[in-house]
Amino acid sequence: MSEYDQAIADNRANWDQRADVHARSRMYDVEGLLTDPSALSPVVRRDLEVLAPHLPGGTVAGRSLLHLQCHIGTDTVCWARLGAADVHGLDLSPRSLDHARRIARADGADITWVRGDARNASRFIDRRFEVVVTSTGTIVWLPELRSWARSVHDLLEPGGVFMVRDDHPLLGALDFAPWRISDDYLGGGGARTHDEALTYTDGPADTITATVNHQWRHDLAEVVGSLLEAGLVVRALGEHPHMDWPAFPELVHGPRGWHLPEGAPRIPLTFSVVAQRPA
Repeated sequence: MSEYDQAIADNRANWDQRADVHARSRMYDVEGLLTDPSALSPVVRRDLEVLAPHLPGGTVAGRSLLHLQCHIGTDTVCWARLGAADVHGLDLSPRSLDHARRIARADGADITWVRGDARNASRFIDRRFEVVVTSTGTIVWLPELRSWARSVHDLLEPGGVFMVRDDHPLLGALDFAPWRISDDYLGGGGARTHDEALTYTDGPADTITATVNHQWRHDLAEVVGSLLEAGLVVRALGEHPHMDWPAFPELVHGPRGWHLPEGAPRIPLTFSVVAQRPA
C-alpha cells in the first residue's frame, strides 16, 4: 500500500461532504448556470483565455476534451457548451460525480464521468484526447506530480494540448495572507494536514464531519519539470495577478476575477502552463 493511501482516503471523504455544500452554494450557482444555457463559469472563461492561443482557431469546438479533477462538473458542462466533443470528467469523489451527473442531465449535456485519482487517470480511461485541462485548486491535492504528468502525456493525442491553471504556489507559502511567510514554497516537505470544517464556498460547513484533509506543496519548477520529464513540450508559462476566489480579505473583485487593490505590491496570484504532446 502507498504511504499516501490514508491521506487520499481522508481527502475523498472530505470532498464527498464538501460536494453537497458546494452544490448548494452561491459560489457555484448551479441553478443560475442551468437557467442560462449560454452561461460560462468565470473559471472556464479564464482557462479558455490561456488555452485559446494554442488551439487552431482558438476554440475547443469539435475537439475531444478531458477535464481532470472536475468536482461537481459545472466547469465540465461549460466546456461542453463551448462545443468540445466526447467530453469526459474525472474526479476522486463519488459524491461529487453524483452531483456532476445530475447537473449534466439537467443541462442536456452528454458527458462521460469517471471516478479515479488524477495521478493514474490513464488507467481508468482507455482513450486519448485532443485537449486535457485541470484548473483552480487541483494539484495541491496530489501527493506528487510525476505520475500525474505521465498520465497527462498518455491521455493526449500526439499534438494534443494540456492546460493547468491554479493558485500560485507562493500563496501557500504566505498562508494566503500576503506579506507573511509561514510555510514552504518549495515542494518535497510532506503533507500539510488540516482538521477543519472550512471550505472555500459559502454555505453551512457544519455538515462536514470528515474534517481531516491533506495537501501538498508543488512549486513551479516541480510542475514544469514533471511535464517536461513526461515528454511534453511546454508552450507557455504564465503568472497572473488575479484569481478565481477571495482567498484573503484584501482582495477586491474585478472583470478578471479577484485581485489585490490598486497600490498594493504586484505578486502572482495564479499561474498557468500550456504543454503539448509532440506529434
